[in-house]
Amino acid sequence: MNSSIQLAERRSDTSFGGFVAAAKAAGDLVVQPRMGFSTVEQMRAGLIAVKNAGVRATGTITLDSYTRVGLHGSARRALDNSDNLNGYPLVAHGPVVTRAMLDGVMDETFPIQVRHGAALPGEIFLTLMAAGLDATEGGPVSYCLPYSRTPLHVAVDAWTRACEVLTSRADQGQQPHLESFGGCMLGQLCPPSLLVALSLLEGLFFRQHGLQDISLSYAQQTNLDQDIEAIRALRALADDLLPDVRWHVVLYTYMGVFPRTEEGALTLLEDSARLAVRSGAERLIVKTPAEAHRIPTVAENVRALEIAASAAEAERLLGPAAVGTRPSAVEDSSVYQEARTLVEACLELSPDIGTALRTAFARGYLDVPYCLHPDNANRARSVLDPQGRLEWLQTGSMPIASSYQAGSASQLQAAEFLDMLNFVSNGFDTKALNARPGDRRGEPRRSLTS
Repeated sequence: MNSSIQLAERRSDTSFGGFVAAAKAAGDLVVQPRMGFSTVEQMRAGLIAVKNAGVRATGTITLDSYTRVGLHGSARRALDNSDNLNGYPLVAHGPVVTRAMLDGVMDETFPIQVRHGAALPGEIFLTLMAAGLDATEGGPVSYCLPYSRTPLHVAVDAWTRACEVLTSRADQGQQPHLESFGGCMLGQLCPPSLLVALSLLEGLFFRQHGLQDISLSYAQQTNLDQDIEAIRALRALADDLLPDVRWHVVLYTYMGVFPRTEEGALTLLEDSARLAVRSGAERLIVKTPAEAHRIPTVAENVRALEIAASAAEAERLLGPAAVGTRPSAVEDSSVYQEARTLVEACLELSPDIGTALRTAFARGYLDVPYCLHPDNANRARSVLDPQGRLEWLQTGSMPIASSYQAGSASQLQAAEFLDMLNFVSNGFDTKALNARPGDRRGEPRRSLTS
């Protein structure tokens, strides 16, 4: 473990973004679980376990399904009936209860982010702020298209108001933090250039509505080299487009079909930590081997954090990370060029980012493959090339060309699509057959891409 970690250190900047910036300055990767429990007692115990894990971590309060769709009465009844929910019902518990739950847990050494999945987050934002929290995530596109049938224009208006709620905290001398989920659309099979573009566009939306401390997301995909190219493109474009706000990059351990073997899942987790270090990402949101089967326990979440932090430290010791670097070739990469084209095409539609996003989706200039939301054109399609890189098979009306040249087929067969969905899980589970048994935190595993 990096000896520079000082969990009791005091900092002048006690914000979520300040915590990540301090970790970056110390050479540490911040790791974060997706943890959420329905009762106050469970949630507090989980946060304390993460805080005491001995790694540079932030806490997470992940909300339940009732809360994310605004069914707060149903969440309250579930609590009254002692029913288990798949997350923390923030609004049903209320700010007073949540503030008490956080007492003695959240401090400058351990910031906490609320993760929710709501297309209409207004009540959630008001409650989290009243409870003393000021870090959360989502976005008008990324929490609308995959997760709801809310019309995009309604979500854009709702997120405009939600941003204004957060910025009222800045008026009080605090620095709220908002993370775009745009780099994680559908979890898998979205080519990296669109992930980069959507993350940047939501970041621009946040800035336009007053946020000065943001993070830009990217979800690990199917090819290590392509992912490094994508995150470097994201960083380069953010340097150009967001020079006047504080930002960092958050990487998500693979969000698609997860390996079913423990060995395969842990190798994939370690790969994501290595990717974070090599690409310069400052924060990593982890997954556990339990993901393919059930909701993970607190102990499983803590173990995943420990393994990811250990893998990141081992990678860091191999040589300098790519933090802050802009290789001369980054502007020549296909991911960079496509992402810039998509962002610029959107921005040309209107000086108001929300209006530009609505118009871009209406015209098909932005089009998420396999996304069934009514406001998505759903004409774009992706495909894996022989090296496992995600490429465009069809681009619909987007202002970029199809990048897949192998063969002449323009339609995927059902079997091919299923193979794509399971490419990562099958690959890592197959590699697991040759892995050594025993403690998974020792010698590094052989990854799918090494």
